[in-house]
Amino acid sequence: MSEPRPPESTTQRLPVLDLDKPPDAPPSPLPEGSGRFWSPRRVPAGIVAALLLAGAGLFLYDIAAVRAHRPAMHWRRALAHQLAQRPLDDAWVLAGAGIAAALGLWLLVLALTPGLRHLLPMRRPQPDVRAGLEREAAAQVLRDRAMEVSGVRAVRVRMHRKKADVRVVSHFRDLDDVHADLDAVLTAAARGLGLTRTPRLSVHVRRPGRKG
Repeated sequence: MSEPRPPESTTQRLPVLDLDKPPDAPPSPLPEGSGRFWSPRRVPAGIVAALLLAGAGLFLYDIAAVRAHRPAMHWRRALAHQLAQRPLDDAWVLAGAGIAAALGLWLLVLALTPGLRHLLPMRRPQPDVRAGLEREAAAQVLRDRAMEVSGVRAVRVRMHRKKADVRVVSHFRDLDDVHADLDAVLTAAARGLGLTRTPRLSVHVRRPGRKG
């Protein structure tokens, strides 16, 4: 009898880390598809679909009734009479046209804009991995880093899609020194967020009791 063969060893290739790359180096080029997240907008789509379905069903019922030699609905006859009698510059006609145009413009804006403005896209280390960061979470990270700077008493951060507005109150130390330390700390913190587009920083430092 032949002796049993030992199991063949399997090897797994691990990713290689570039140790020569400094930690504050600019991020590598982003893969495609790393833009903003698109909102499904189920509620507006559902409302529009329900209204179109109800309107189409009502008109089909009225047309079928007319084809069956029944009188048309009173509302459709009254609407046709009003449209035939009123001129185009009538206030009610202009108001209705304005409302219809506003609704159409709103639907176009919803269709052409991604939405989800509270979610900031992050860099994609792999093509099949995608992540986002809440604006409030990003603002909290910058706020915590700013509070670690000596001389900072209070911090308020407003995070936008391309910019971070930081308002700082300093109760001691020279304001220029505090501003320089904040620029260094917040620049590193903004890069560490891992966003596809590192936000620009707008830092304002003032003394307590002064509005700036």
